[in-house]
Amino acid sequence: MHDTMSRIEAGAATHVGKVRRQNEDNYLVATARGVWAVADGMGGHEAGDVASRVVVEELDAIAPPATAAELLASCEQHIINANRRLKKLADVRGALIGTTVAVLLAFDGHYAVVWSGDSRVYRIRRQRIEQISVDHTEAQELVDRGRLTPEEARIWPRRNVITRAIGVSDHPELEIKDGALEPGDTFVICSDGLTTHVEDDEILALASENPAQKACDLLVHMTLDRGAVDNVTVVTVRFDPAAAPAAVSSPKG
Repeated sequence: MHDTMSRIEAGAATHVGKVRRQNEDNYLVATARGVWAVADGMGGHEAGDVASRVVVEELDAIAPPATAAELLASCEQHIINANRRLKKLADVRGALIGTTVAVLLAFDGHYAVVWSGDSRVYRIRRQRIEQISVDHTEAQELVDRGRLTPEEARIWPRRNVITRAIGVSDHPELEIKDGALEPGDTFVICSDGLTTHVEDDEILALASENPAQKACDLLVHMTLDRGAVDNVTVVTVRFDPAAAPAAVSSPKG
């Protein structure tokens, strides 16, 4: 285990919500290997739970890396493997099978975020929250073009239409951002079932003021209290918990 992994607190929570009958979200907490992820099977398509599970299975097969570059390359390859498996399964079933994915990787003081779709990765640093991922949705594209404001995008009728996902094309389209970790950095990985009901400043407050597992539980409970029209999944990861004022260290992995 490299040194970065010895100073991490992680938690996770998921719920089917109050409307859906099946939870099509899956998540991964593999702290010892520096891999955490959330996958959200595409609603309206067959076997969304299978799609998200396949992606998580592939990510869980990532071997302990020797370098940060090796970890990132392995992550990308396993997502490609998942995409191939889902395409074959879709051919057999005669129906599209897809999923979003949002992954956080960490190795020796550095992180990378890899994603496709609208599951999100936030970073909390020095009591400020930043959405590291950018939604791959029609609504976000319109915001980027200046045709919708962020506020309008939240209530736009097609706000949930995604433009990228794993399993929908021969070659998965991934976006990647990376950077250096700072003591106390906290990352929140979530499906859109959370962000439909919970604002960024509320995520900031709960994730900053509570241990990782409690933060996840509270965020899911808040979503349920507000109707939970979709499945909801949250993974919280805090690096060097001793550097975060309200954190309590209880590494998982």
